[in-house]
Amino acid sequence: MRVLITGASSGIGRATSEKLLADGHQVIGLARDFDKFPCSDKNFITHSIDLADLDKLPARLKELTVHYPDLDALVLNAGRGQFGDLEQFSYEQIRALTDLNFTSHTFVARAFVPQMKRARHGHLIFTGSEAALTGTQKGSLYCAAKFALRGFAQALRAETARSGLRVTLINPGMVQSPFFDELDFQPGDDADNYILPEDVAEVITQALMARDGTVIDEINLSPQKKVRTSRRNKEGKQ
Repeated sequence: MRVLITGASSGIGRATSEKLLADGHQVIGLARDFDKFPCSDKNFITHSIDLADLDKLPARLKELTVHYPDLDALVLNAGRGQFGDLEQFSYEQIRALTDLNFTSHTFVARAFVPQMKRARHGHLIFTGSEAALTGTQKGSLYCAAKFALRGFAQALRAETARSGLRVTLINPGMVQSPFFDELDFQPGDDADNYILPEDVAEVITQALMARDGTVIDEINLSPQKKVRTSRRNKEGKQ
């Protein structure tokens, strides 16, 4: 299987890449850089692309469709979090968050869906979020992007089903990953306060391996207990 993964250098994207590579599949990884993910596996092909740069993205994606005309699946995973009251965001920040967390996914899908339709074969997996299910305080922009991604995935599934394409949406809760490195909160310390990137990677792999004709539409993954802590309070105790 040949799978293209966005956000492949860290967190869920990295764990999914490692899982698929360990199972003998080929992975085409997209991310801004791979300095923190050195990998010598011959089946791992990387492309350094800033998915938030929408002005340059169509041309880069066109190149990729030429190089990889026979992909089996896309795992659309890139994103980042930023939280606060709406007025705390500049107009530039609003656009940047929306561009990466929602619009970039539509661009990648737009580039590859036509050739998947012609082949009558392909699987698109979107990494959503529990933020796509319920709006939360200080999460207006992040929730809006994830709500939009959820609606896009649902509509795309209906649009492409007759062409043989499968579309899956996976909504993780708080994942213990670098996602929280620049945020002022993080999951609690206990093992039941978070899920691991490898947990999500396992579900993604299961969806990819489902029998042809069977689609896992949407899965919500949550820690047993939803506990979060203030990073500043935690660091103050150290």
